[in-house]
Amino acid sequence: MNTPSKPKILVARAIFPEALAKLEESFEVRSNQADLIFTPEELQKELSSVVGALVAGSERIDANALAQAKNLKAVANISVGYNNFDVPAMTSAGVMATNTPDVLTDTTADFGFALLMATARRITESEHWVRAGHWDKWSIVNNPLGMDLHHSTIGIIGMGRIGQGIAKRALGFGMKVIYCNRSRLSEAHEKACGATYVSKEELLRTADHVVLVLPYTAESHHTIGATEIAQMKPTATLINIARGGIVDDVALAQALQEGKIFAAGLDVFEGEPNVHPDLLKLSNVVLAPHIASATEKTRRAMVDLAIENLRAALDGKKPPSLINQELFTG
Repeated sequence: MNTPSKPKILVARAIFPEALAKLEESFEVRSNQADLIFTPEELQKELSSVVGALVAGSERIDANALAQAKNLKAVANISVGYNNFDVPAMTSAGVMATNTPDVLTDTTADFGFALLMATARRITESEHWVRAGHWDKWSIVNNPLGMDLHHSTIGIIGMGRIGQGIAKRALGFGMKVIYCNRSRLSEAHEKACGATYVSKEELLRTADHVVLVLPYTAESHHTIGATEIAQMKPTATLINIARGGIVDDVALAQALQEGKIFAAGLDVFEGEPNVHPDLLKLSNVVLAPHIASATEKTRRAMVDLAIENLRAALDGKKPPSLINQELFTG
């Protein structure tokens, strides 16, 4: 008697071994535990022989990637953002797209606030200063002097789950919270966050700390460029935990060099993992390698939700976080 063959799936990036072993119980898995980044041609080939795939932001799922994927039913992103997905192309091809919202909200909000504190209080710059042997005495004026968070104004651009999480943390520091968003929050949500809705122009003009938490789209490309930076206070900080491309990194580097704003904290970059070389030379920018969700508990939860999404789609059920809802007919 022939044993039915297992469905074939692709795991495009390294995941936790226990999660991979669990998948192998039900699927024939093409894994990439070496964590290599596929070229577009390699990804197209990998997708051509599977019914489902787990991917991350490094895998661009568009019409080219799907051209030979005749049996592909679902692609699960291990990320809340999905700007690596061409959702219309996936929908046209009948491929379900999913992401991992909610499970990383608090962890990412924690990191966003940590990055803000490190930037405003010049923590990484101070550590480098100590390691370089520059600290020879305590001084009132000759140590690195930062900017206060308490009782200052934080401006949040993008007031989704994570933005609201940052707002609630800011309340603990007695900060005034202002925000702008594609749509205004309900009165109840504004009250819970202690937040006031303002225009983007007013936010940039009045905020002491500007935090970016909006999704990347064609419309949000270079939301912050030279024009926007010029509207900010020279004492202001800029924090980006959203996506590379939301900030014009060239314009930001120039502004930081010229002292047009006080400092910046960046977890994401245009063209990452490459970082604009001018940013690397500056002491008034805190740089992190896209780690806002990087705790073991949260990354495991992201992988688990992605697997749950994939299993549901391949079982003919509605995935918990289906993006292209029109594809589910069950």
